Amino acid sequence: MTTIRVRLTLIYSGLFLVTSVVLLVTVNLLLRRTLEARIARLSGGVVAPSAPTAPTLGGPVDRPPPRLPELVNDVIGYQWEVTAVTVGILALVSLVVGWLVAGRILRPIHRITATAQRLSLSTLHERIALAGPRDELKELADTFDAMLDRLERSVEGQRRFIANASHELRTPLAVQRAAIEIGLPEDVGEIRDTLLLHNHRAESLIGALLVLAQAEHGLDSRSPVALDQVVRLVLAERGSDGVTVTGRAEPFVVDGDPVLLNRLVTNLVDNAVRYNHPGGTVEVALSHGVLMVRNTGPHVPQERFGELFQPFRRLQTTRGQGAGLGLSIVASIAKAHGADVRASPNPGGGLELVVIFPGSAHAMPATDDGGLSGSF
Repeated sequence: MTTIRVRLTLIYSGLFLVTSVVLLVTVNLLLRRTLEARIARLSGGVVAPSAPTAPTLGGPVDRPPPRLPELVNDVIGYQWEVTAVTVGILALVSLVVGWLVAGRILRPIHRITATAQRLSLSTLHERIALAGPRDELKELADTFDAMLDRLERSVEGQRRFIANASHELRTPLAVQRAAIEIGLPEDVGEIRDTLLLHNHRAESLIGALLVLAQAEHGLDSRSPVALDQVVRLVLAERGSDGVTVTGRAEPFVVDGDPVLLNRLVTNLVDNAVRYNHPGGTVEVALSHGVLMVRNTGPHVPQERFGELFQPFRRLQTTRGQGAGLGLSIVASIAKAHGADVRASPNPGGGLELVVIFPGSAHAMPATDDGGLSGSF
């Protein structure tokens, strides 16, 4: 596919060459006609375009000597040769000049493109700020800057909402939990436990939604995070729950948010344990920037794979229902870190979930959906 710069160069060169060829051909034809007319006037007759005939015996010479028409043909032939060389030189010059002119005209477009490619939710303060005459490109850049202003205000408003919601929603639930634990007597233990269970589920759901919203809005700042230490910490804090969890982790550093990366690993492990069967196994491995979590468990139907990373999608399990946000949070956190998430079924049941981080040997170019994919 040719670029706009190449197309503009070809258009400029084509128009220049067409006008140049028309000009030179016109000049050559007019020159030939003028030479023949001048020679005819000098000889007192009309010069035929063909070769001259010999004069008749005893009659006056009414045609120019044979040398004059040959001179015209020689001059015109030389002129055509010069024209061909000139057109060739002009073709090269027009290509070079057209390429430079097209590049200068498209320079603001490249600046707009570079700014758009650099933008993320943590760099929305950048602007194109294109200087120059008030033309169409300046208007486009100013429109893009105005759109960034609106987007930045919207993102800041959503971040403030997340912070406020985190406080306003968790505080009443904490008060409610304290009232249940302190206010209800011991003889209503079944009701008390049920209320505490629902309170805990509500807190977990609100916390998951807030993490999901934070991950989908990108990272405010990045710092080097030892992902292998995160994996070891999650495995050390994880209970057995009747499932054997094993893991190994090679050193690997990720530029990102340590809290979100911890939540990513935790959700993967929790999901592998929850969607398992008693006595099952979970294998966690981090090698060369690829995090793999494989579990045993029920068979996942092929038609359900498209729902794995969607919010509020649950698979049937015998180990309790989650909020249906675990893998959607994993996908959002991976996207915020430029990672690629893949899922595939195990032959004997269960899933294999793989997160490929940037810088690993298996990292792939980012896709339009932020690097999320599925090998289903």
